[in-house]
Amino acid sequence: MRVAVEHIPPYALGAVRYLIAGPLMLAWCVLSGKKVRISRQDALRLTVIGILLLSLGNIGVIWAEEYLPSGLTALIVAILPIWMAIIEAWIFRDRSISLMGVSGLVLGIVGMVVLLWPKISSGTHFGHQELVGVGILVVGSFAWAFGSVLSSRWSLSIGVFAAIAWQMTIGGLVNITVALATGSFHNLVWTSRTVISIVYLVVCGSWMGFTAYIWLLEHVPTPKVATYAYVNPVVAVFLGWLLLHEKIDGFMFVGTAIILSAVALVNISKLRTMKSGGVNQEIEKADLQLVEAGAD
Repeated sequence: MRVAVEHIPPYALGAVRYLIAGPLMLAWCVLSGKKVRISRQDALRLTVIGILLLSLGNIGVIWAEEYLPSGLTALIVAILPIWMAIIEAWIFRDRSISLMGVSGLVLGIVGMVVLLWPKISSGTHFGHQELVGVGILVVGSFAWAFGSVLSSRWSLSIGVFAAIAWQMTIGGLVNITVALATGSFHNLVWTSRTVISIVYLVVCGSWMGFTAYIWLLEHVPTPKVATYAYVNPVVAVFLGWLLLHEKIDGFMFVGTAIILSAVALVNISKLRTMKSGGVNQEIEKADLQLVEAGAD
């Protein structure tokens, strides 16, 4: 994304990427005999999820890449599990946050301050631009987390692969509408690096990465899926340093360690809560069986 956004505005990139990946995946679903016809409820839910994930969340990351190094972007996105914990506990109110989880939330804020301190304390114009990028990224990360939670909760009448294809197609249509309305395609420049980046984003980012992510949300508890946030920043920082010669300073090392520790605390607390909840359900079930047996 960092390479592609050099010559393609964010919403134009999102439109091109998902209007290639989505329809082609839908065609594959049709050819392989999978159900692709959706109900009105499916369409509404897929539209909401597609906008949150691909027109706000993903575009927020792409937009932030105009102001921030890819490694720093990935590190800020690593707060995603913390957003998920807040959404599930304070919006849906079905999972409480333990003292360990609250400690993780506080530690995550501390890590963000450490990570961004050179930018916060900088008085240069570029420093303020980076802070704008951080703001965009935080909003986009929240949208991605909210869409992920909804995706794990809402059931659809079609399979997960068809659902993913529809999400990308709908997200692409929303993105192209925004891109056309803002004149983003007038600033589009095609280069060999741009084409290679788009091909990579379609194949590795959409068909492989995004598909695996949504599939996991359908089959694995959300806190476990969110653990990918441990790996993503490390890979992005390394590739940014290796391929784009991005600078790595001491604040990034310390901030990374603090943020990943915070994410680990939040996830561990959520998994423990889920486990204890499962044990309580088993106890209640066993008690009910004993009562029924006594009644017999």
